[in-house]
Amino acid sequence: MSITPDQCRAARGLVAWSQNQLAAAAKVSRATLAEFEAGNRVPYDRTIADVKGALESAGCIFLDENDDGPGVRLRKPPKPKGKRK
Repeated sequence: MSITPDQCRAARGLVAWSQNQLAAAAKVSRATLAEFEAGNRVPYDRTIADVKGALESAGCIFLDENDDGPGVRLRKPPKPKGKRK
């Protein structure tokens, strides 16, 4: 599954990353990322996969297209390991 520019922007917002932070994590240029998010450029599949992978590593889950459109959400944080009584 690929991601849309809207999903990319939304995912960045969920993890509170700037374009510079995502570009660094995905090892792509900020200009390429900005052009993709603006809808002005469709990067190579490998570039989109790198961006998606970086966001998934940060906790994002991308949702496939359905009747309401594609989406993104954050993974549940792991439950803290507490002391048992």
